[in-house]
Amino acid sequence: MLTFTSYYAQSNRKLKVYGDQAFAEKDWFGAAQYYSRLYARDSSDINLQYQFAEASRLNFDNDIAIRLYLKVISNDEKYKYPLCYYWLGQLYKQQGNYKDAKKQFTKFSKTKKKKIKINIDYYLKKCSIELEACNWAPLAIKMPVIPKPEHLDTNINSKVSEYAAFEMDSTLYFSSLRVKNSKDANEVAFNKIYTSEIKNTKWQKPQLLDTNINSTYLHNANTCFTNDYKKMIVSRCKSKNESEFTCELFESSNINGKWTELKPLPNPINLKGYNTTQPSFAEFNNKTTLFFASNRPGGQGNLDIWYSYLNADGSFENPVNTGSLINTPDDEITPWYVTERKQLFFSSTYHKGLGGYDIFKSTYNDSIFTLPENVGYPINSSYNDIYYSVNKAKNRAYISSNRIGSYFEHKLNCCNDIYRFDIDPLTQPPKPVDTLLVKKTELKLLVPLTLYFHNDEPEPKTKLIVTSKNYQTTYIDYKKLVPDYEKYYPAGLTPELKEKALEHLTDFFTDSVDAGMNALTKFSELLENVLLKNETVKITLKGYCSPLASTDYNINLAKRRISSLRNYFTEYKNGWFKKYINNQTPGEGKITFEDVDIGELVASKVSDDLKDKRNSVYSPFAAMERKIQIIAISFGTD
Repeated sequence: MLTFTSYYAQSNRKLKVYGDQAFAEKDWFGAAQYYSRLYARDSSDINLQYQFAEASRLNFDNDIAIRLYLKVISNDEKYKYPLCYYWLGQLYKQQGNYKDAKKQFTKFSKTKKKKIKINIDYYLKKCSIELEACNWAPLAIKMPVIPKPEHLDTNINSKVSEYAAFEMDSTLYFSSLRVKNSKDANEVAFNKIYTSEIKNTKWQKPQLLDTNINSTYLHNANTCFTNDYKKMIVSRCKSKNESEFTCELFESSNINGKWTELKPLPNPINLKGYNTTQPSFAEFNNKTTLFFASNRPGGQGNLDIWYSYLNADGSFENPVNTGSLINTPDDEITPWYVTERKQLFFSSTYHKGLGGYDIFKSTYNDSIFTLPENVGYPINSSYNDIYYSVNKAKNRAYISSNRIGSYFEHKLNCCNDIYRFDIDPLTQPPKPVDTLLVKKTELKLLVPLTLYFHNDEPEPKTKLIVTSKNYQTTYIDYKKLVPDYEKYYPAGLTPELKEKALEHLTDFFTDSVDAGMNALTKFSELLENVLLKNETVKITLKGYCSPLASTDYNINLAKRRISSLRNYFTEYKNGWFKKYINNQTPGEGKITFEDVDIGELVASKVSDDLKDKRNSVYSPFAAMERKIQIIAISFGTD
């Protein structure tokens, strides 16, 4: 027995060493396998739980990672693993579960740096962006910018990654990790460049470019061409470890209809010791320009977007960084410049997005690239969306994505597929954007907009039907009472139930009270824009109360609550809306208010016993009933 115990312990130590070594080498699959075996033997080790969660997340085993992070949080009494909340937020966001993602990001945002040993400044800053994204994403999904992109068929897409598509005439160039013999388990896969012809609207079997372009034992990807089709640039990469590559750019010339053998681009394009990858050519500032991604010195961190002018003699000028509005501490990748619109498209994980890599566009204006704009849903999804490109005919765009619906062999969302969609032809001037329609649509998406109150507020214990307070004042006063809610609602509960009660309260104030105030602020900003366009707006209001008082009293209380919201609009920005409320001047903007049924909620299950303040006042269930809503908004003759 002693011998067996000693052997078992030694075996565990070896598994831990092997797992940690695989993790250090960024072999996420191997690390997850070793940690999984250890976890099956002893699932109580919190450090192992965390390491296993990290390896699983990086290995795209998202459901396992979520389960493990939650377990770490439940056991982390000394708060040694605060990043669990951050990574849970990222994983939920990637699944399109923005509500739960926001909860986790909110918890992480309250981290007190003095209590932890690691530097989390970057994560806290990124977390503030993610909270904005979680509020924005559901609205973006409700306002699709195009129909659903077309998923290319299985002649192009396989169960491994396909990406970096470019359509020239009837030929599609793309990169793929496929192997010649899928039944040969020992064949090593390398990224190669393929072409496929389209005939009678069907893609033909892909053809591998010859060894002048595709090196046998290197990864080959991201081909691009000059406008005259006389120069080709390809990215070639060597494996640095199981997850990282070192890449350089190679060029080939088209001589008498044949491509010459690829040769590496010299300094200043390739820089020894740094990645240079994902090239694309464009006409920029009236010069042929090579855009690419690189982690070379002089950038903002990790991969940045750079560009370099091509000289008449075939040499390249010193690369220029596209600037701090585009580039961030995260990776900015896969650049594509659209000359006709002076817009740079690229992908990033840092700017406000739907999840994973999103595609953004930035306009080149007055010698700088402007603040990037998310190109919207469904071009972007909650997963990785990269390699935006426009075909030579300038009427269709391609992207690569591992979104739901892509083909996978072993695990969900492991690999990219190629998608395409029609765009307004770039040979025509861009269609003017109906900004008024956009703002009106955004306003309607915010409705119903719900706002919450403390018990018997405003003006408690009166029968008044109006108040001098405005809703923002009552909101600020309400937030000051959070400590009272945290004191009374969990009172008398067991430690486990107390923790759940506090979590329930946090969720209510974050997801309902704060979210309502944020939505009202957004609503007001949009309303400004609409009124400046001389639009007539009708806002329909409805008030509710909890059942603590009589129906007659509650009707008056609901009217006071509606009155507080009217006051908010009247006092907004020192009376900005005043001139528009019931405005009779022809041709100018106008606001009218309409009140509908008010009183307590029908068939309420909340306690109406004032002596039971825990349930009748401080319970989130009771608090949910003390509200008013903007239930509708209409315009003109709607």
